[in-house]
Amino acid sequence: MVEVVTDKAGRKIQLRRIGVLEQLRLYKALGPQLSINDMYMSVAMTASAAAAIDDVPLPFPVNEAGFEAIAERLGSDGIEAIEAFLVPPKLADVVAEAGNC
Repeated sequence: MVEVVTDKAGRKIQLRRIGVLEQLRLYKALGPQLSINDMYMSVAMTASAAAAIDDVPLPFPVNEAGFEAIAERLGSDGIEAIEAFLVPPKLADVVAEAGNC
């Protein structure tokens, strides 16, 4: 099943599964210095999960410029929408928000 998220701008972002092979390609494309930069890797991994924006395909990036181009195209709204989908909320946050404690 194809997963789709909608960002604050109303764009439909289709997601791809990032498996072990894609992770290896990500590390290889970014090289040893960027691969150990946690903040950069977080955005690059999130951006690489975008397969299409409003039905316009995004190929998996193969170099630093490709990752940066997708991140720029997604912008903060797109990155946040993907992160919200990929990182489930903590149970404590869900309970607190529900007011069931």
